[in-house]
Amino acid sequence: MKHLHPLEFPSDMGAPESKKKRVVKHLFIEADEDHIHLQYHTRKGDLRARKLQGKLNCAIEKLVYVHEGIEHEGPKSKRRRLINTHYFSGAYEGEKNKDLWDEVYEYIDANYDINKIEKIYFSSDGGEWIKAGMKRLHGLTHVLDEFHLRKRVLEITRHVDGIDKGDHVAMDTVLDLIRRDTKEDMESYVDFLLFKAGDNEARRRRIREGADYILNNWTAAKTRLAKRDKIPGSSTEGHVSHVLSSRMSTQPLGWSRRGADRMAHLRAYHWNKGDMLALVRYQKTVKEQEIPQAAGAERDPISAAKMISSEHLDVPDWAGYYERMQATVSDTIKKCIGLTIVGRI
Repeated sequence: MKHLHPLEFPSDMGAPESKKKRVVKHLFIEADEDHIHLQYHTRKGDLRARKLQGKLNCAIEKLVYVHEGIEHEGPKSKRRRLINTHYFSGAYEGEKNKDLWDEVYEYIDANYDINKIEKIYFSSDGGEWIKAGMKRLHGLTHVLDEFHLRKRVLEITRHVDGIDKGDHVAMDTVLDLIRRDTKEDMESYVDFLLFKAGDNEARRRRIREGADYILNNWTAAKTRLAKRDKIPGSSTEGHVSHVLSSRMSTQPLGWSRRGADRMAHLRAYHWNKGDMLALVRYQKTVKEQEIPQAAGAERDPISAAKMISSEHLDVPDWAGYYERMQATVSDTIKKCIGLTIVGRI
């Protein structure tokens, strides 16, 4: 904790130096978050209990990554990987959320020829912090994360007659409505699903919540289904698991806000293949900037005479008895006494 909390990171977050800006037609940005548990909010003992069980100690660590698409790991490999991925992660709470998206823009501007990029696809689940960041990056095409889209579609159709027996007519109907029709058509079909739910309030609530999510992200949902062949499927769930959850939330860990934020930054730095030795050296640079050296101190060498005189001045009163004790104590005790005096000086 003593090493983690004061940790600072360079603005490039470990990105390798690019001598020439890369030229790509399409660029992809994906974003999601990991939910962690806090030990406290601002001071120990300030967590409030939930109505049912547990405490209100949840916080999120944000993850954003930029890449150029997907490729196979090898000529005959079925495994695929993202091309030139770069990660950003941390808490970025409140107004600091702007800093996160400014870092994303600065990275893109420093490493890519923006004028040559035809489309920047932004894939996410439509969270508020993500939508706020999209306003700071112009020219984005928002694409809804297909995992969350299909999850919501399943929520609003799973209780229709026949769905539990493998009959997915309602689910396919909703997907077709999103792909080809209008919001008004979708709202009409939602009314039909509410009618089928009858008086079951729990089902009706799930249908409304799922439908509201889809309708609030209607354009992004249509883009996802209409351009499935052109836009790579979202991999945010897997990346959150590997980059953040495996270290921060898979096990029952409790964090401070500062510690969680620094660890998320460190994980992103590691996945960017940042040089850890360079990061250690960077801490020294930051400290030197925060505590400037006294003017002229580096040009004022201490002479041997000054060192000897300063030693005599700093010797404590009881050290004067050391010479008298030389003849009356054993060699082992003499050695211990000598080491003690030197240590104190």
